[in-house]
Amino acid sequence: MHTIEDVQFRRLALARQGLQSNAIFGQGLNATLAAIEHLGYIQIDTISMIERAHHHVLWTRVADYQPIFLNQLVENRQIFEYWFHAAAYLPMRDYRFALHRMAAVRDSTWAYYRDIDHKIMSEILLRVRNEGPLRIRDLENTKGKSGSWWNWGPAKRAMEKLFLQGDLMVCQRIGMEKVYDLSERQLPSGLDMRQPDVVDYAGYLLNSYLRAHSIVTFEQLTHLHTNPALKKTMRELVASKIVTNEIQSLNNSAIPNAYVETDALTQALPAVTCVHLLSPFDNAIIHRKRLNQLFGYDYKLECYVPAGKRKYGYFCLPILYGEQFVGRMDCKAHRQQQRLEVISIHLEGKIEDWENFVATLLKKLQQFALFNGCVNLDIFNVKGVLVAQPR
Repeated sequence: MHTIEDVQFRRLALARQGLQSNAIFGQGLNATLAAIEHLGYIQIDTISMIERAHHHVLWTRVADYQPIFLNQLVENRQIFEYWFHAAAYLPMRDYRFALHRMAAVRDSTWAYYRDIDHKIMSEILLRVRNEGPLRIRDLENTKGKSGSWWNWGPAKRAMEKLFLQGDLMVCQRIGMEKVYDLSERQLPSGLDMRQPDVVDYAGYLLNSYLRAHSIVTFEQLTHLHTNPALKKTMRELVASKIVTNEIQSLNNSAIPNAYVETDALTQALPAVTCVHLLSPFDNAIIHRKRLNQLFGYDYKLECYVPAGKRKYGYFCLPILYGEQFVGRMDCKAHRQQQRLEVISIHLEGKIEDWENFVATLLKKLQQFALFNGCVNLDIFNVKGVLVAQPR
């Protein structure tokens, strides 16, 4: 049995993620930009069992989302590709918060980049400057002015390092293939280019996570950040916001080291009955420990698990109904046949209003099939699961 407080926290976290309304961001290209700016980042992933994660996350929140929107926003210089906790699309307004990582890459001695010939890097920059945007494949077996023939490995690593240290930017993607141009040609004029100090960066992380989630954990705030100075600064920043009553500590909840925006606690959040089929890389669930603590939902992406040890399937999607995660679904888009196959559905716990859930799920599956370019929905394998409420 969940307490009123538990339900309020769940609704608050999901509402802030744009998962309790189909219209929070609006429609079209502007809505897509609004979603990215609100969420702070959209993770890019290459797995293609279904439509890729970066498109899936946005489709879940923008009713008329089209995959072409991301290239358009990059071309408009409103978003850019770089690294958050993984490869991601980020709002251009936050570009300066990537500068610290770019500087670290430039100054690093990472083994992967250690033996790169700087002449090759210089020649790549010159070639992009003179010829315009290039793909990595354009460099394969090309003879540089230094006289050496670039094979796939060195040229690829040189291009990647130029991107990671900020000399090149992705100006578009052709499918999943990146096209690079000079950063100076891609950055909008007037962009704030001040490199943040540790206090600025901690504030950026805290504000971004609070805006996107409202309820955050300290572990989430510092995820993959090992710098002791950043963690110390984050603790001090959190403590100061507790003193000013901007946030409150959830000491009495089941979520240790968690904080919530004070103003959000008074929001009236009615129950909703929408169904979402979430990407494994969705912003709402990417921090698995917080997901388990807040929703009691233990989720693991099994594509990295040996086939014989998988419990739910290669690329199973969390099923969200209202404010409850009620199961997971494994599916595959057979694109040449234009058929979305639902391989399996595993439902968990009691589902309120079973008939409405099934009807809403089936409608969502039809929409999801079309999103994946499939006109046919194959649910033969799971019809039995949807006949009666699981006991």
